[in-house]
Amino acid sequence: MEFLCFHRDRPGSLALRDELIEDHWSYMDRYGKEMIARGPTMADDGETPTGSVHILGLPDPAAARAFAFDEPNYQAGVYRDVLLRRWRNLLGRTMWDFPGGPVEGSRYLVLGLGAGHAADLTLPPARDELIAYGPLLSDDGATWLGTAALVRAPDAATARAVLTPDRYAGIEVHNWQFGGRS
Repeated sequence: MEFLCFHRDRPGSLALRDELIEDHWSYMDRYGKEMIARGPTMADDGETPTGSVHILGLPDPAAARAFAFDEPNYQAGVYRDVLLRRWRNLLGRTMWDFPGGPVEGSRYLVLGLGAGHAADLTLPPARDELIAYGPLLSDDGATWLGTAALVRAPDAATARAVLTPDRYAGIEVHNWQFGGRS
């Protein structure tokens, strides 16, 4: 099973986040084989982290909850909340397989939170710019809850356009970077 975990930083927690960076990376190293994508969301300045995205394969929802809530930054209070959803990897690859590489162009996390009938269950036409893409699902995989994508795009508006706007209760776009050890 695949899961998307998005930890959002608590305001004022940057110093604590910086202090725990090695603990965070060491924790994530334990999940290296399971990782599909990872990396921080960033403020508009491109320097200040605002959250942390991890997409990975785990055996079940209980393992996903343990991953999300045992994470050192979560335990220490860096994060204000966690979005944890089952996810389906429609690209069938990891971010490291993205042909655009880790640094070229602007990158975004696009989250569409579902409202009504399922939408965007197939890959959009601009698939070459997709780093990761798939539906957000209930724990049992039966109910569509939205769509999540990591996208390379010239700007946030173009990134947002990978989702059908009138099919979601809301669409969030966050600056995002490839993550992991340097």
